[in-house]
Amino acid sequence: MTVTTRSHKAVAPEVVDATTSGADVSSSASTSQKQQASTDAIEYPDIKTIRDAIPDHCFRPRVWISMSYFFRDFAMAFGLGYLAWQYIPLIASTPLRYGAWALYGYLQGLVCTGIWILAHECGHGAFSRHTWFNNVIGWIGHSFLLVPFFSWKFSHHRHHRFTGHMEKDMAFVPATAADRNQRKLANLYMDKETAEMFEDVPIVQLVKLLAHQLAGWQMYLLFNVSAGKGSKQWETGKGGMGWLRVSHFEPSSAVFRNSEAIYIALSDLGLMIMGYVLYQAAQVVGWQMVGLLYFQQYFWVHHWLVAITYLHHTHEEVHHFEADSWTFVKGALATVDRDFGFIGKHLFHNIIDHHVVHHLFPRIPFYYAEEATNSIRPMLGPLYHRDDRSFMGQLWYNFTHCKWVVPDPKVPGALVWAHTVQTTQ
Repeated sequence: MTVTTRSHKAVAPEVVDATTSGADVSSSASTSQKQQASTDAIEYPDIKTIRDAIPDHCFRPRVWISMSYFFRDFAMAFGLGYLAWQYIPLIASTPLRYGAWALYGYLQGLVCTGIWILAHECGHGAFSRHTWFNNVIGWIGHSFLLVPFFSWKFSHHRHHRFTGHMEKDMAFVPATAADRNQRKLANLYMDKETAEMFEDVPIVQLVKLLAHQLAGWQMYLLFNVSAGKGSKQWETGKGGMGWLRVSHFEPSSAVFRNSEAIYIALSDLGLMIMGYVLYQAAQVVGWQMVGLLYFQQYFWVHHWLVAITYLHHTHEEVHHFEADSWTFVKGALATVDRDFGFIGKHLFHNIIDHHVVHHLFPRIPFYYAEEATNSIRPMLGPLYHRDDRSFMGQLWYNFTHCKWVVPDPKVPGALVWAHTVQTTQ
């Protein structure tokens, strides 16, 4: 196991190079200098220094390599589906047949998560050097999985641009103490102390975790949940039906710019085409078979998607940042690499194992991510975070412990998980 500490020191103060990182440089070096003058501050390398440590070929995707994985994953998905359709119904024993369907759903979920990740590469421009080609392949891959490709692409880019920003990040912005005090449902029928004890009951936490894993992706697409309050492109207003104007399916949604509306419509078109394909398939084999063959993997895929994203950005040693102290490099390094063994390397395309470098340079193809990571680790030192403990074990631990953030008493402008401060006091 490798777990970093919160005593950080790196090689050079940060000056974000917007042309290299695509970052918003409004939080500039002056903020860093101000913090260094007021406290024993953390110093971060600038983005160009990190970039120069990585071999140039790592930034050049090769279409033939990318497409070989694309065809491989689709071949595995259709092959698994065909075998399940042809042979599982022939199993005479009902328990064994149910078990075979459950095993199929799990395995198909792993394979289709790989397809999801390849489309994710397309969204970042890491699949090929050609934007049009990335868009076509990404649209096909995500539409096949009922994912709105361009809608996700635009909001995901803003997550990368503002990772760790408490107001503008678009994925897993943690609750603050003030947010917890505004809980409305629990406060209707119990006092605060009782609510605190109730939510710590293991069965309650398990139910909440299951809801998080099974419905988190859909809630994000429909209602932009977990995104920062300042992440929208325009304000919907308070009260009324404004909460309906943040969907990833609406071309005029507050999540998107006006210029992006046509692409949101194209995303919706992809979903409608896939929906029609599933409808036609159901006319041939029945909805039950379509559910077993297709919708099992849908929920498995998005379970993995939510778990992976959550654990990339949730760790006891990783900061989130207030607006006036955030910079691109700080946010990109506030991510965690983890280990997922054979599945992570060969089916999930290294998205779990080498995610820190992906946040710094999302155009690096996944097949160069390990080399790029090894190139920057010596420079980053303790600023690099990796945790090789059980992936699923850490999902449970972090979900039940990392509930809200508070200011880090040691690092002005940074926030840490509340329980880490409480246990050190």
